[in-house]
Amino acid sequence: ISALKKGRFWITPDPYHKDDNIQIGREVKISCQVEAIPSEELTFSWFKNGRPLRSSERMVITQTDPDVSPGTTNLDIIDLKFTDFGTYTCVASLKGGGISDISIDVNISSSTVPPNLTVPQEKSPLVTREGDTIELQCQVTGKPKPIILWSRADKEVTMPDGAMQTESYDGILRIVNVSREMTGTYRCQTSQYNGFNVKPREALVQLIVQYPPAVEPTFLEIRQGQGRSITMSCRVLRAYPTRVLTYEWRLGSKLLRTGQFDVQDSTEYTVSSLSRDTYGIYNCNIINEAGAGRCSFLVTGKAYAPEFYYDTYNPLWQNRPRVYSYSLQWTQMNPDAVDRILAYRLGIRQAGQQRWWEQEITVNGNIQKGELITYNLTELIKPEAYEVRLTPITRFGEGDSTIRVIKYSGKKIFLYKEMREFHCGFEDGNICLFTQDDTDNFDWTKQSTATRDTKYTPNTGPNADRTGSKEGFYMYIETSRPRLEGEKARLVSPVFSVAPKNPYGATNTAYCFSFYYHMYGQHIGSLNVYLRLKGQTAIENPLWSSSGNKGQHWNQARVNINPPTSFQLIFEGIRGPGIEGDIAIDDVSIVEGECMKSDQPANNLRSGAVGTLAHIRLIPVVILMSVLSHQR
Repeated sequence: ISALKKGRFWITPDPYHKDDNIQIGREVKISCQVEAIPSEELTFSWFKNGRPLRSSERMVITQTDPDVSPGTTNLDIIDLKFTDFGTYTCVASLKGGGISDISIDVNISSSTVPPNLTVPQEKSPLVTREGDTIELQCQVTGKPKPIILWSRADKEVTMPDGAMQTESYDGILRIVNVSREMTGTYRCQTSQYNGFNVKPREALVQLIVQYPPAVEPTFLEIRQGQGRSITMSCRVLRAYPTRVLTYEWRLGSKLLRTGQFDVQDSTEYTVSSLSRDTYGIYNCNIINEAGAGRCSFLVTGKAYAPEFYYDTYNPLWQNRPRVYSYSLQWTQMNPDAVDRILAYRLGIRQAGQQRWWEQEITVNGNIQKGELITYNLTELIKPEAYEVRLTPITRFGEGDSTIRVIKYSGKKIFLYKEMREFHCGFEDGNICLFTQDDTDNFDWTKQSTATRDTKYTPNTGPNADRTGSKEGFYMYIETSRPRLEGEKARLVSPVFSVAPKNPYGATNTAYCFSFYYHMYGQHIGSLNVYLRLKGQTAIENPLWSSSGNKGQHWNQARVNINPPTSFQLIFEGIRGPGIEGDIAIDDVSIVEGECMKSDQPANNLRSGAVGTLAHIRLIPVVILMSVLSHQR
């Protein structure tokens, strides 16, 4: 790529005399400079009044060393005579051609004089306002007129265009959208280019940028209850001019107060007793010649948003196969900041749905800071997730809302709070979260009489579920081949978590565990039930056991348990000596409270069923836990 650009010149008076003027009988040097690519192909030609000029004893043409001053040629006029006055032209060319030459004309005459710089009287100091366009001006005289260089004189910072110096051919520096940081002293000075190569002439211009007051706070929200007082303060950080400053306070468009700053840098406004009419947006405008700065205060009686508590101990439980419940807990942010919270508006919707279902939760008494509030959500459909929105309500009205998502977790079933019982008839698709034990020999099977294999083994197994329905489901072990005597099938319940009790209490909460079992056939083996406590995964406590043929009917077993911690139940069926040994279970339940005594009628016993009742008490394990729970 070839190029020629930035042609410029300078005139150097006789360097042997301390005189900036050109004089007859003394030496004068004319220098021309261009930027050339490639530099090695650059050539210069000199002309006087349009005629070629060759180097002689009085007209010496030289080219400066490229390492010192690249692209520079010089014409030294020795012993200047009147006949030497005229127009000298240096022409820069590239040997390869294809690029336009650059011609530079320099007039040498009796009127060629060094430059002089002045600032017009009305141009310094210059006062303007932030955001305006301003022109700084230095007047230059002399012939030829040199390029003017603008820079900051008061500090080492860049000019508005990002450079340390800005060139001007007419002596004017134009600044668009002037800012307060541009206030200061600017220097204009002559450049050696296109003029005399003498000591630069310079002048100073003072720029003053006025700007509106900068204030704090620009915005502040104040929450306060009715009947209480508040004081708002607006402070000036900086402004120009700093005097005279005035202020005005407004509520909406209503003017409340005006005044003028004396020596202070802030102004205050007090509302002695808040009411519905005095809530709103207060503006304090602080004003000078350049404009106004504004402090805005939003004064409201809205309650802060509640903060959901995500570490609730066992928040989810179920007491019916297809629904679950959730213990929602939260604390109230800064409850004393506003009026007493009267209620919460609870909104709930199924994930992905548009419609919200809402209800109010009444609050009795004052809520304390950090107090944990509990509300139980019931009748949630498994396994759907829900969005929950909670909004506090005071006499001012609704406060800020907060939203969270609750999700159904199939890993645990929880027994506490309003949930007093668990029932499983194995009717749902996930068999109440029971799972097959990976360590056994074969699995339990879900079945109903209506859907069982037509090649079933006769003389064993139930003809209907526990209620007598042929469509109802139950779990059973199939003992036909290839099953062998002594092989085991183990069915493991979900984890049942019990709310922690007072560690100083005498006993743990009692639960009645019951289920129906069917053991009919001449080859019946054994049915065992174990209790596995949390933290004791390798130890299973025997809970109940039965062996042998019990006849063609369902029987009920009931066991009192006092679990000190989370637990699981394990049903273990063991294959007997032959194929007529099917064992089935149905209607597993866990109910808070001890089981009814054997002489009391059981509402859920079918006519003709045989019941057994066992009492097992576990050694309590004391867990020092405290749960902060305030239920409303």
